[in-house]
Amino acid sequence: MKHAELKNILEVMLFAHGEPLTINEMRTALAGDLSAELIYRALNELRDEWAHKGLALVVVADGWRFQTRAEYQVYLQRLSPERPPKYSRAVMETLAVIAYKQPVTRGDIEEIRGVTINTQIIKTLEQREWIKTVGHREVPGRPALYVTTPQFLSDLNLRALAELPPLAELGQLVAPNPYTLDLELVSDAAE
Repeated sequence: MKHAELKNILEVMLFAHGEPLTINEMRTALAGDLSAELIYRALNELRDEWAHKGLALVVVADGWRFQTRAEYQVYLQRLSPERPPKYSRAVMETLAVIAYKQPVTRGDIEEIRGVTINTQIIKTLEQREWIKTVGHREVPGRPALYVTTPQFLSDLNLRALAELPPLAELGQLVAPNPYTLDLELVSDAAE
């Protein structure tokens, strides 16, 4: 297979599939005939070729995908004025605790936030596929342990949790509110 043909095939797979693809998934679709290194090189060349276009080839937690560049999002929003779902402060605080302190139990989250968590908050995050249960803590009652998912990272355009802003910086990004979760307490509670 010629290199130019490989890049065309990869481009078609990424456009048509609609979800991020890992290099191994691409190798499987190519019948495993090509090395991961060759596919990786072709993907990087494609990324460079798309560098000055409306779409960008990016790597996220669950693979490679094409996505609209941020500066062009406004035009898509005008075509489809649907607003993304709004999540309550409680949902976002719960997600932040899970993201920064995982794996955590519901009790851990409640202790850090200082309030009882409504079951619907956990269900909302699970339905969005931003969190999942990875086991149970070996204590009485065996509470579920929650972690974030690759979908969470992908939706935030991150490859790894290490790319999340530091807790101190996150506190500066949100508007001051006397009822807001104190992010320093989140950090202190885990230590």
